[in-house]
Amino acid sequence: MTPSSTRDKASPKSLDKLGLRSRFDFVLHLPLRYEDETVLTDPLKAPQGAPVQIEARVQRADVVYRPRRQLVVHAEGVALRFFNFWGSQLKQFERAAEAGKLVRAFGEVRAGFFGSEMAHPRYQFVEPGAPLPEALTPIYPTTAGVSQKEIRTAVLRALDDGPLTDTLPADVTRSHGLAGFAESVQFLHRPPPGIDTASLVERTHPAWRRVKFDELLAQQLSMRFSYRRRRARSAPALPAGGALMKAFLQRLPFRLTGAQTRAMDEVLRDLRESHPMQRLLQGDVGSGKTVVAGLACLAAADAGWQAAVMAPTEILAEQHWRKFNEWFAPLGVPLAWLHGGLAQQEKRSALRRLKSGECAIVVGTHALLQKGVEFARLGLAVIDEQHRFGVQQRVLLRRKAEEAVPHQLMMSATPIPRTLSMTHYADLDVSVIDELPPGRRQVTTKMFSESKRDEVLARIREACAEGEQAYWVCPVIEESKAGLQTAIDTYQRLKTELKTVAVELLHGRLPPAEKAAVMQRFQKGATQLLVCTTVIEVGVDVPNASLMVIESAERFGLAQLHQLRGRIGRGARDSTCILLYDPSLPETASARLKVIYESSDGFAIAQRDLELRGPGEVVGERQSGAPLFRFADLVRDADLVEAALEAADDLIEHDLAAARAHVERWLGARTDLTHA
Repeated sequence: MTPSSTRDKASPKSLDKLGLRSRFDFVLHLPLRYEDETVLTDPLKAPQGAPVQIEARVQRADVVYRPRRQLVVHAEGVALRFFNFWGSQLKQFERAAEAGKLVRAFGEVRAGFFGSEMAHPRYQFVEPGAPLPEALTPIYPTTAGVSQKEIRTAVLRALDDGPLTDTLPADVTRSHGLAGFAESVQFLHRPPPGIDTASLVERTHPAWRRVKFDELLAQQLSMRFSYRRRRARSAPALPAGGALMKAFLQRLPFRLTGAQTRAMDEVLRDLRESHPMQRLLQGDVGSGKTVVAGLACLAAADAGWQAAVMAPTEILAEQHWRKFNEWFAPLGVPLAWLHGGLAQQEKRSALRRLKSGECAIVVGTHALLQKGVEFARLGLAVIDEQHRFGVQQRVLLRRKAEEAVPHQLMMSATPIPRTLSMTHYADLDVSVIDELPPGRRQVTTKMFSESKRDEVLARIREACAEGEQAYWVCPVIEESKAGLQTAIDTYQRLKTELKTVAVELLHGRLPPAEKAAVMQRFQKGATQLLVCTTVIEVGVDVPNASLMVIESAERFGLAQLHQLRGRIGRGARDSTCILLYDPSLPETASARLKVIYESSDGFAIAQRDLELRGPGEVVGERQSGAPLFRFADLVRDADLVEAALEAADDLIEHDLAAARAHVERWLGARTDLTHA
């Protein structure tokens, strides 16, 4: 039976959900865990709670009500209990008891009302002396409509359906000390009894290492092919040094840092090329990425093309709009701002100016992706906080261009750990701004348990009395978990506790106009304490705000805490970030907060965040163009990442056919899942 014939028995749609289409999809559908059915255990000697296999003669089967309806099968030395069962199952066991048949059952043995019991075991009837399996039983990832038996049959048939050729040349496997492909997958699907199960569970066995290496290599090769395809496309050449750019640099009231200058040179060099730039500009909070993006936009405007700047929130988009208006309006650059709260007349005017080419630079939110937004000559797309947009959204913006593929500059204030840069972002050119502008003050971070909340309130009263402003950040808007303070409840409570302080509330569910009004009052100093959610994580720049309290700080990721902390320390005052935490939480939670307490290095914090939460949380599958790894772990398998990088370079240079065959085996039709 081939995998395709198995598909006819199991639901094809169900198998499609598992990504099982080709033969090698089945071969690479590796077990989650294993069960040992190669030995039999005496039920009276079975360890409590451990899964074992027993064999016993069926004596009788009864439906009882203790306390709920259940089927109890009495066998020699053990009782099998089924709380959900069919009438045919009862008759099956009754016939087995009459015939004195043996039942072989697998499950956990526990002490119960009937002595040694198994609840809902997997079972089969066997003849005396029936042979035991010669390999551990694999347990596969599955889905509704596909049983373990069906998936196991399909996978093992695919495994045996012809030779399993190796896509890697012998010199590659030899130089990296890798096991063969065929022997590795055969071993993982049929591990022999008596092996070190810990190496299987922890995925450290040489067979697992080969599979993880192959997966990492396929991703690396796919990224390189994507990079090559992009460079083969045509894009408008946007030379630097035009009149607008020269005028802007002459008027700039500050000097660019060395890191900003380096990043600017890299971006402008790419824009001069006739193939599309796809560059990630990353830098810590407040490092000055916006001015680099602004210079890129001016290069487009100087060359007669349009630039679009897209941000994930209205607050951030408005900040960009205000900054660009301040910088570029005096130069005569026609600008537009497009967002969800725009009045219809203003929106129609902005759309008309974009379509006619009258507008050179547009700043907006997701509203830029809407139907009806048309550009005359889109030459550059700037996407801020790129990880907050899905792949399809980035593609939609790029497809707004008609004449040529636009250049794309993506920005992130969340520093990206090296292993993520080498994997999920391997098809991008990366510029790093690793230097803060002069005048940015270091933020002091303090940890307070919730029992010291009164001390924190006293600090806020004192700061506000001296003319400072503060943030109080909450993790949720409405109650979702017991004991977690909400923004709304906290706001009401703080208004009562801080009667002399002007307190306002800001969260993502407020209407756009109300959000803008709240932020405007805070920026002007009319509001002293802003109670808010993470809506202020990016795009809020209030130099007079020098104090931040983060409630239930243990609920946030490290990179997010670092981003929030970056909202203060932007003025002339010394700034303090207070992390309020629950002291009853496990030691690991407070140890995690100490990373923020002890470090202000965004890259070091991002690396620690990756180690603690994993790439799925840090990057997010929706935010990444490449699928998250099924088998490899970027933290535990860092040595394999390095080896895969080396092997990818070698294959691309010396054996392109093997490289393509390897990608086809591992990704198949998913090879287009690369960064957009």
